[in-house]
Amino acid sequence: MNLQVLFGVMIPLIGTTLGAGIVFVMKEEMSAQLRKILTGFAGGVMIAASFWSLLEPSLEEASHLGRFSFIPAAVGFLAGIAFLLVIDVVTPHVHINNQDEGIKRKGMSHNAKLFLAVTIHNIPEGMAAGVVFAGWMSGKASISITSALALSIGIAIQNFPEGGVVSAPLLASGMSKGKTFLYGFLSGVVEPIAAILTIGATALVVPVLPYFLAFAAGAMIYVVIEELIPEMAEGPHTNSGTISFALGFVTMMILDVALG
Repeated sequence: MNLQVLFGVMIPLIGTTLGAGIVFVMKEEMSAQLRKILTGFAGGVMIAASFWSLLEPSLEEASHLGRFSFIPAAVGFLAGIAFLLVIDVVTPHVHINNQDEGIKRKGMSHNAKLFLAVTIHNIPEGMAAGVVFAGWMSGKASISITSALALSIGIAIQNFPEGGVVSAPLLASGMSKGKTFLYGFLSGVVEPIAAILTIGATALVVPVLPYFLAFAAGAMIYVVIEELIPEMAEGPHTNSGTISFALGFVTMMILDVALG
């Protein structure tokens, strides 16, 4: 694995780490409006990345199928949605809005469920980065190193609020700033691991690259629908969430088109 790829798959973790680090400058619990702004921006970034960095290359890679070129994108996308749906059903976790979901398990704290939820939902983001870099390493014309880096940067941008979402509630519960930062950081470690494992399976990934690209897109969009949109739209200050969603979408679109 060359240094460009290694640096690329680590970029999302940098975003999570910076987000977790906000506990060192916070004087009180994160306000509801700020959470909506950050969550909305992250959602916009993920939706744009899912299309321009994943679904569009998936369709291009399957263009030789002619009028049926949509099949890999459609199948992979639905598989990604189904994968995260199953994970949500069988795993005890807490949504950003503090609602318990999944199998009920006694003795598991609220903060542990929140940490687990964010960690699990980071896996498809790591896979998304990994599959794009794997496609570039295999010489696929539809994927450039700059577009792969743009996706990693986009994921890092949306990981910033996720790092804060894990760390801030832990700080409010009385945990020390050092420990809350560590938990926020650890929630993002799964991303480079998932990316590296995906790249390591390049020989398996490349022949079905259109399916994997769309799978990652479906999984990411599931997170937006299930986690981020409900958070940004709940209660007051919904306009700020909507505006930040639009800004996040445009930011990622510019990154992908300009760098792609």
